[in-house]
Amino acid sequence: MRQDKSRFSLRKQLGRGKQIAGMTTTIAGGLRTAQRIGAFKQPPRETLPRYIQTFCRKMVGSFGVKVVEVEPVEQHHGLWVSNHVSWMDIPVVGTVSPAFFLSKAEIGEWPVFGQLAHAAGTLFIERGSGDAGSVSTQIADFLTKGFSVIFFPEATTTDGKKIKRIHGALLQAAIDADVPVRPMLIAYVDKDGTLSESLPYYGKLTMKQSLKKVLDSKDVTAYVLPLEPIDPQGRSKSELTNLLQNKMQEGLAELHSRVLTIAPTA
Repeated sequence: MRQDKSRFSLRKQLGRGKQIAGMTTTIAGGLRTAQRIGAFKQPPRETLPRYIQTFCRKMVGSFGVKVVEVEPVEQHHGLWVSNHVSWMDIPVVGTVSPAFFLSKAEIGEWPVFGQLAHAAGTLFIERGSGDAGSVSTQIADFLTKGFSVIFFPEATTTDGKKIKRIHGALLQAAIDADVPVRPMLIAYVDKDGTLSESLPYYGKLTMKQSLKKVLDSKDVTAYVLPLEPIDPQGRSKSELTNLLQNKMQEGLAELHSRVLTIAPTA
């Protein structure tokens, strides 16, 4: 029995090591590509999305997660939004969406990841006293210039079973820039057709604990379902928020019905 446990532990350690090596290789490749295309000096936003999508696809793959589009994700301009389940959401949405990420300014100062974020053309937001209006203005300016942005309107992660209350302050950017809101939903599913319990990062789970759970997970698929874009024209921020709330709740239920063998319990 003790020998069996030792073998299992060894396989687990080898599996983690292989995935960490893959992640490290992907990061190193991303840095080399950024240097080659001059992204550290001036991110070429017009051509960056395809590089970002390639990097994100490799990053997801290094953790053994497969990304499947339940319906094709249109590569069009807009303010993209997604439900938020895990830190894995970032490379997943980056794989399927042509949008640039939204980030707090301090992340740009992080070693390595800050460099990659700058090279990826990330929109760094200067937050001042919780002033969502100024953040929305910054996003609207970015959208008006023709660059898409993606953010998570729940403002926190969940267990993936439902949509929490949508915070619609940043949706004002879509109204001001007159661009569609493009929702998508993510579901992480194990090979038996049930919602993964390894991928969600929420509650009291630490990043270290979450990373170990993800590294030890096997055969997880990230299913992505894009919804019909929402035209903000003629809608107030409140109306747009309520509509998006309903659409995302309905969309998540539809996604679950299409990819799960057992419906999730609350």
